[in-house]
Amino acid sequence: MNSALQFELPEELQQLRELVRDVVRKEVVPNRMHYDENNEYPKAILQKFKEAGLYQALFDEEHGGLGYGMMGGIVLAEEVSWGCLGVNTAFTSTKLGALPIDVGGTKAQKDKWLPLLASGDKTAAFGLSEPGAGSDVPAMATTAVKKGDRYVLNGTKQWISSAGQADIYTVFAMTDKDRGPRGISCFIIEKGTKGFSFGKKEDKLGIRCSETRQLIMEDCEIPEENLLGGKENMGFLHAFKTLILSRPAVAAGAVGLMQGAFDAAIEYAREREQFGTTIASFQAIQHMLADMAIKIEGSRLLTYKAGVYAETFHKDAAKFSAMAKCYASDSSVQVASDAVQIFGGYGYTKEYPVEKFYRDAKILQIYEGTSQIQRNEIAAGLIKDAASKTKKG
Repeated sequence: MNSALQFELPEELQQLRELVRDVVRKEVVPNRMHYDENNEYPKAILQKFKEAGLYQALFDEEHGGLGYGMMGGIVLAEEVSWGCLGVNTAFTSTKLGALPIDVGGTKAQKDKWLPLLASGDKTAAFGLSEPGAGSDVPAMATTAVKKGDRYVLNGTKQWISSAGQADIYTVFAMTDKDRGPRGISCFIIEKGTKGFSFGKKEDKLGIRCSETRQLIMEDCEIPEENLLGGKENMGFLHAFKTLILSRPAVAAGAVGLMQGAFDAAIEYAREREQFGTTIASFQAIQHMLADMAIKIEGSRLLTYKAGVYAETFHKDAAKFSAMAKCYASDSSVQVASDAVQIFGGYGYTKEYPVEKFYRDAKILQIYEGTSQIQRNEIAAGLIKDAASKTKKG
């Protein structure tokens, strides 16, 4: 991956970037169309990631990771998505599923689950959205009722990445409906638990190697020690913190996808001849490439800033996480579309990778909060800031 402008990352992160690039070029790029066309989960690739220690790079040292922090996760997401956003979604879904434990788990829960995930021996998934409650979290219908030393869960989660493949699930459910969003709790559910099953594998437009299914809970009993944090009605806070930390990583995936599409497009433009010259010499193409590069670098800088803010839970972390996710996601769709346009008719065929970048990009505007929801959150933050300044004045 080449870019005109990048932060000077610490040496260990630069080394991580080079390692991931090497793995992606060897394992992902040659095989991405196979997994896409066959709608197949990339188990062999993820095994190579495990062998290379990439799962460890997502976690802290205390729990068996390498301690690279948010920027390590951003580097990973960016580089893997350069090769394939679907593989990145399948890979980083483990970190997403682990984040509620990270931000809200008891010491015992962290010590039990996080080392298994850091080693890659187990994988995780995150269960928040429902058929009737995607962005509208307070409309959640899944319930958890305490019975003795166990909780009984009933309900369905929708659009869950790695559902059926993951071993551990962080699932949100209502424990006190009268409190609305403040009555949500989070639970850790293991695959194989009685009453816990999965819906059909969705046949999607893009990120086709990342499996997406429902989580179905029918009188699913789990021990009370699997209540995240050991306290009821803390789930909304766990989800809020999780999304602050996850959205910069989604934005990084968008940056990687854009870079991959751009690299393919500029290489093609330098080789493709029309009217006796390469199309890279045409001003119309040059302007497209310039606009693509602006979107990539603007997204990259905003993503890195959001990552730094998120890691410290800076007062503006939620706002900048939403900004990065929104801008990078929207930009990725345009950059991928422009890449197809530069390739012309060839770009519309599966002979070249840009049609896949284009199909994959669309999900970035939808999952982990739509672009419209990000704008709601950004505007709320801006209005709050303005009111605070007025009050102080």
